[in-house]
Amino acid sequence: MNMQSPTPATHSADATTVEEGLKIQEDLARFDSEAATAVAMQNTLLTPRFYTTDFDELDAIDVSPVREDWDKLIGQMVSDPNRGHFKKNENWDTVDWEGMEPGLKKEFMDFLISSCTAEFSGCVLYKEMKRRGNNKDITQLFQLMARDEARHAGFINDALREAGVAVNLGFLTQKKKYTYFRPKFIYYATYLSEKIGYARYITIFRHLEAHPEHRFHPIFKWFEEWCNDEFSHGEAFALLMKTDPKLTSGINVYWIKFFLTAVYSTMYVRDHQRPRFHAALGVDPDWYAHEVFTKTSALSKQIFPITLDIEHPRWQRGLVRLQKANADLAEARAQSGIGARLRTLGAQARAGLAFVNLLTIPAVSHKVPAQTRMEPAY
Repeated sequence: MNMQSPTPATHSADATTVEEGLKIQEDLARFDSEAATAVAMQNTLLTPRFYTTDFDELDAIDVSPVREDWDKLIGQMVSDPNRGHFKKNENWDTVDWEGMEPGLKKEFMDFLISSCTAEFSGCVLYKEMKRRGNNKDITQLFQLMARDEARHAGFINDALREAGVAVNLGFLTQKKKYTYFRPKFIYYATYLSEKIGYARYITIFRHLEAHPEHRFHPIFKWFEEWCNDEFSHGEAFALLMKTDPKLTSGINVYWIKFFLTAVYSTMYVRDHQRPRFHAALGVDPDWYAHEVFTKTSALSKQIFPITLDIEHPRWQRGLVRLQKANADLAEARAQSGIGARLRTLGAQARAGLAFVNLLTIPAVSHKVPAQTRMEPAY
């Protein structure tokens, strides 16, 4: 009997493994631009980072306490509902990059490059865990998540190539600086990254469903399936944290509060750097931030025993002060001389004080439900 081998995927959307998806992107890298890759290579408080961790500690996780929910989630991810989705089809409208208002074009490209880098950051971390680990449960999860993130990053790069730029993902893997985080910090940061990613994408998607006249680029049509991948990845990290109650109790509650504050405030400051982008979407950045924070807080109650008090009178004032300090810092760093240096130090001090002010707002405590798993509801 003549057994034919499966036909190799020709697009990252159809790849069934992270390795296959990355190989396709590597083959396309000859078209990528140095400028976009340079932006992705930046390491600041506001740019996506690449992480490494204690992979042996991750490999030692025992998912027995959450086995029923774990197997259901893994089964859902193995079924691969989004295979073949993240590529251009008949719903992909022609984009007039040349006719796009220059300020909007710059901010939108920055958004795409930042999103591509963030997605690929997750891919790199998950792929490394899959490579190093021996725990079948953990390596299978990270292989599946790496597959998804590779598709997302490849899809964004496809959109960027239409504008004549793209990020060389292989170059990032080799050259971008890696930040070490202890596994528990990886759990908090990555869980929040996935859940706030879901909240961000679904908020934009629903807004543009109601106001399609503001959908200035076709990529937004793909945000619902995209954010559902983010949601399931967050579910996985919630289950990982549930395997060890110490991760969400005692002194670790203070770490949870720190990461909540850092993730929320970073999003607020970064989004206020793109006024034309949000204006084109017909979205007020303050409204958008509050919507995303509200959704993320509701979702994070599944595993975190606290949420931030985003209705506290100091909350919005603190975010505005942090954003203003960051804007002044960027302006001072673009200048030279002793005066610019002094303004830089002053802006850094103001930013630090603003963050501490946000961090000291009392959190809202609640009882964590017995049932951890959730389904997308927005």
